Amino acid sequence: MKSVLLNASARALGRRAGSKALRASGRIPAVIYGGKTIPQNLELSAKEFGDLMHHSVSENLLVDLVVKDDARPKRLALLQEVQHHPLNQSVVHVDFHEVAEDELVTISVPVETRGEAAGVKNNGGLLEHSLFKLKVRALPKDLPEQIVIDVTSLEVNRAIHVGDIQAPAGVEILGDKTVSVVAVAAPRVEEEVAPAAGATAGEVEMIKEKKDGDAGAASGKGAAKGGDKAAAAGGEKKAEKKK
Repeated sequence: MKSVLLNASARALGRRAGSKALRASGRIPAVIYGGKTIPQNLELSAKEFGDLMHHSVSENLLVDLVVKDDARPKRLALLQEVQHHPLNQSVVHVDFHEVAEDELVTISVPVETRGEAAGVKNNGGLLEHSLFKLKVRALPKDLPEQIVIDVTSLEVNRAIHVGDIQAPAGVEILGDKTVSVVAVAAPRVEEEVAPAAGATAGEVEMIKEKKDGDAGAASGKGAAKGGDKAAAAGGEKKAEKKK
């Protein structure tokens, strides 16, 4: 990783009120720690730092930190953490970790994919990216900003694991080598809903019609029985009058 120049100044104001006033003036509070010295509070130009981040691939940066009017005016440091405002995402604080040129450093770097997987292009598979960062160890100058994986030849039901990735020169990839980083899953097929067991739609209609017919016949029989009863009652009344 190539180092980039960044200017800084020793920070006199501390605490929350001082940091707020610093941000209002277009500066960012920062701190540097590590190495053999005690942590030191710094301040940066918000514009200069913003331009630096804008042209960076990731937040993994190696900087030549030039501290104005300091006993150690130039230090090699890794950008350790950038804190953002929860609403407007502006930078509110920056942490640097001082390193030595001959010191092995461990950081997490983002994983990006390149190309279109054969299983996606030819068979309608789905590309599943399951691991988005890899932990690596290297000298500061050899640290990668990101690791790019070529997925062009990846077929359906195939995966690229941590152990399959070719590390850049001077870099060791750490972690479980069997963990899947990216894979191509088989296309999803919607299952057809089977008809209810026992009958087709036509048979269901026939059964319904039969039931309706039975109901009508039963109604007719009931009416006939009612008519017979009425006729019998009328006959009995006529017989009583004759008597």
